[in-house]
Amino acid sequence: MLLSTLSFAFMNAIVKYLVNFSTFQLVFFRSIGSLLITYSFLKSQGIPQWGNQKKLLILRSLVGLTSMILFFWGLHYISMGSAVTLRYISPIFAALLAVVFLKEVIKPIQWIFFFMAFVGVFLIKSFDSSGSSFGVFLVLLAAFFSAIVYILIAKIGSGDHPVVVVHYFMLLATVVGGIGSFFSWKTPSGENLILLISLGFFGFFGQLFMTKAFRNGEAHMVAPFKYVEVLFTLLFGFFVLSEQYDFFQLLGTFLVIFGLVFNILYKSYLKKK
Repeated sequence: MLLSTLSFAFMNAIVKYLVNFSTFQLVFFRSIGSLLITYSFLKSQGIPQWGNQKKLLILRSLVGLTSMILFFWGLHYISMGSAVTLRYISPIFAALLAVVFLKEVIKPIQWIFFFMAFVGVFLIKSFDSSGSSFGVFLVLLAAFFSAIVYILIAKIGSGDHPVVVVHYFMLLATVVGGIGSFFSWKTPSGENLILLISLGFFGFFGQLFMTKAFRNGEAHMVAPFKYVEVLFTLLFGFFVLSEQYDFFQLLGTFLVIFGLVFNILYKSYLKKK
């Protein structure tokens, strides 16, 4: 999981560094690199790339693509640390959606954890150095769509190979990103081209290591380490991109992570009872 978070942190830092490129161009390069890897894997393993649950796979891809576009777009407006922290609000949205559609029950103490996280969101919005409410809105909307992705993946379940699910996502993202890039193409230099190509590399291995983490360890032990991505991202932002973080912004980040991690631990405790 630590390797996964480090991979995603590298990807986030590169996206933030390349914000002079359009969102669609970033999506295109992020996707095509991973698409080549997923296609090669499925081909070598003899796994049909079109899967079994085509409608669900397409829907998951559309929702995931929407989330990716909104997140990359939001990175144009707010600091990288704030964007990554706000994106992690998605489990709360997923829990609220589960209450509505799956009739799940949220315990009173979980509402306290959620309240902490939303106080953190308020502090981040209020004290982020960019002061962009629009950027915060974009990333929170990305987190909401990411929550829908969680529900759709659960719906897909074991009916399709995990790489097939990612393959659909990357294929659609490559097509949409390529079409969007056509209208806003900016030819990258040698260094920027290498960075753009590496987006797919880091994105794929971030997903791969995360999958392996959950397969090789108990979820309640592994999941909290996913939030180390925020720490890595803050360090990259400060030391590499020279981003400045206000004390209250960092306090907000702490409250978000605290609320979400304790919610995971509490849910694990309930399952054991």
